[in-house]
Order: sequence, then structure tokens, then C-alpha cells
Amino acid sequence: QVQLVESGGGAVQAGGSLRLSCAASGGTFSLYGMGWFRQAPGKEREFVAGISSGGGITDYEDSVKGRFTISRDNAKKMVYLQMNSLKPDDTAVYYCAARYYSRAARSTSEYDFWGQGTHVTVSV
Repeated sequence: QVQLVESGGGAVQAGGSLRLSCAASGGTFSLYGMGWFRQAPGKEREFVAGISSGGGITDYEDSVKGRFTISRDNAKKMVYLQMNSLKPDDTAVYYCAARYYSRAARSTSEYDFWGQGTHVTVSV
């Protein structure tokens, strides 16, 4: 079993930055593809960014490309999401997820473990 705990959410004004962190425990973290997802009120959970097990391959949803950066530290069992130039549309609960496969994926059904989420609110 893998446990994931997100942190770093909060309230920020448009144009600001936040860095989300996800701490993993259990399992062999360096083997898992990792993803960040978000869910806004009344909407489905959507893919934001993904990173391969070794960190060499990343993927981003179009609306966050150039603004968000996903990274990981396998020695610390951590994955991060640096969010810059935040917009009100980025307001959501952000979730970290892990899958038993080296590559990340864009579908929620491809992931085996989820964190509890961290809230991000971006005001105008």
C-alpha cells in the first residue's frame, strides 16, 4: 500500500505562485508514475501534470503548460507541483496520485493510490 499526503495549498491572488508537495510512504516510490489532478466544485476530476518514475518524462494539461512544473525527488519520496501565474480558473482541490507503472497517465482510472487533496483558491 502507498499512502500519499498533499500539502502546500492555500489562498493566493491571481498572478501569484504556490508549490504543492506530496509525501509518499509505503511501497517502492521510485517505481511509480505520479500525477497531479484537480477537481473544481461541480466538475469532474481532471489531469494537471504527470511525471515518470525516473523523472525524465513529464506531461501537462494544455492550460497549465508554461505555468506549472512537476518534479520529484525519489530519495525523499516526494513529488512537487510548482504553480506560477495562477488564475482564478486554477481554483480547485488538488490531488496527488500514484500508479503501478513507470509512465504517468492522464486518466484517473489508471491510478492506484490517491491522496486526500489540498485546496487551492485563486482570487482576482
